[in-house]
Amino acid sequence: MEVTGVYLVALVVIAAVSPAVVNSCPPSDREALLAFKSALTEPYLGIFKTWTGTDCCSNWYGVSCDPTDSRVNDIILRGESEDKIFERAGRSGYMTGSLSPSLCSLDRLTTLVVADWKGISGEIPACLTSLPHLRILDLIGNQIAGKVPADIGKLEKLTVLNVGDNKITGEIPASIVNLRSLMHLDLSNNGITGVLPADLGKLTMMSRALLNRNQITGAIPVSISGIYRLADLDLSMNRISGSIPAQLGSMPVLSTLNLDSNQLTGEIPASLLGNSGLNIVNLSRNSLEGYLPDVFTPRTYFSVLDLSFNKLKGAIPKSLTAARYIGHMDLSNNHLCGSIPMGFPFDHLEASSFTNNDCLCGSPLMRVC
Repeated sequence: MEVTGVYLVALVVIAAVSPAVVNSCPPSDREALLAFKSALTEPYLGIFKTWTGTDCCSNWYGVSCDPTDSRVNDIILRGESEDKIFERAGRSGYMTGSLSPSLCSLDRLTTLVVADWKGISGEIPACLTSLPHLRILDLIGNQIAGKVPADIGKLEKLTVLNVGDNKITGEIPASIVNLRSLMHLDLSNNGITGVLPADLGKLTMMSRALLNRNQITGAIPVSISGIYRLADLDLSMNRISGSIPAQLGSMPVLSTLNLDSNQLTGEIPASLLGNSGLNIVNLSRNSLEGYLPDVFTPRTYFSVLDLSFNKLKGAIPKSLTAARYIGHMDLSNNHLCGSIPMGFPFDHLEASSFTNNDCLCGSPLMRVC
């Protein structure tokens, strides 16, 4: 009886203690989070005031854990949010400091979002590339400097790499093409230099590639045309030169193509303007030459077609009147000549869409043919 009694008592103790053990994050994860917190200062919202107690899986703002083993899975801290803590403060977030390498010891981390805090500086810890389960890395909207880690390609499960709107410099790492699971790439509005990797087309899962507002040079890699799922490509406001690969016009899913404000030369590929899937095309502020391809059909549907500030010559194709829809079109500041076709879409466009050409005439210009 005594043995049975002791056994029952032991069961009660285990039952009482076990849930706390299972549901509480490991001390090592907690220490890593506290080191991450200590490298940052958030003066207005008080989100780190919730990071108290021994269990970082319970009510620590922005932290979530795997329910099976209580390891930290996600850190999601956004400075722009509709969360109630922002509503009460009546303001967006602001945070200074840097990203602590202590994050690298969270080896079960799948999501790291520290976005839109405006004041976080320092560099991306290189050791983040050692996190085998990381799927989302979102550091947009800070003051992070330095380079994208050279071995970023080690993150085989990464689906989102978003470091736009920072102060990142250096070249795009060659290893980036090894991110075969990558779907969303945003390196925009930084100080990135060098050329686009020639084999960027290896990122076959990618649907968005935003590399605008950098100092990227060289040509557009033809391999990009092999990214079957790519819907949004933005290379605008760089120093990209050479011609536009005709193969871009054969991409089946591409709907937005922004190549404006570069140093592109050559002619506009007929395949590009003849791609009925393209909805937004901006090729303005380059040095594109030749004639406007006469390839418009009843399947043509452009919300935006901006070809302004180039060196295009000849007449405006009359086939444009056959287009199903053209919202905004800008052909200004070229060397176009001849009469502006009548009817849709020209009847709803303003004169500014045609000004500063060599000899265009007709409505909506005041120049009579």
